[in-house]
Amino acid sequence: MSAAVTLADGLARLKLVLSQDTQQKLLDYVALVQKWNKVYNLTAVRDTDKMLTHHLLDSLAVVPHVAAAKTILDVGSGAGLPGIPLALALPQAHVILLDSNQKKTTFLNQAVIELKLHNVTVVCERVEKYTTSQTFDWVVSRAFAELADFVTQAGRLVAPGGTLLAMKGVNPADEIAQLKEGFKLSGVTPLAVPGLAAERHLVFLQAA
Repeated sequence: MSAAVTLADGLARLKLVLSQDTQQKLLDYVALVQKWNKVYNLTAVRDTDKMLTHHLLDSLAVVPHVAAAKTILDVGSGAGLPGIPLALALPQAHVILLDSNQKKTTFLNQAVIELKLHNVTVVCERVEKYTTSQTFDWVVSRAFAELADFVTQAGRLVAPGGTLLAMKGVNPADEIAQLKEGFKLSGVTPLAVPGLAAERHLVFLQAA
């Protein structure tokens, strides 16, 4: 099965409708990651099919939950996950890709140029040192930190009424139990990622 067919099948199973141009840009993004991975070690995943399922479709599974977003901050973006897939699927949203690794942000800046992502800004900074006058509807992390650390480091960046959204594997009940004042659990949603047998959950945290 070609990468284009795998992506189209995955989108159909996620009930996401994306233009052919957007689908091509998603595939171009995967190709860029593979190209830069040889030198910059952006991700341990090397296989194209695994990259489509473990990275691309895993990120796109979040889209229905943030569909109305105007601003998204992707904390610890790494190779641009989930930020770049979200930016492509949600062109109305302004997405900030935040990562402290200069090599990775160099890649992200190049991806923004090559994919013509006019709704994306790249910032090279540690989240706890990141200063901005802007706050965000959604502050998202994917395998970035434990929930308590995520709240401590990124909670101040959430707009009033906004949400911290942590992408996790198994339901992180132990991490949830360790949450203290500041943010409260507003939901845990299991995700079914096409082609991925492993568990995935979204954890929603809102200001208490």
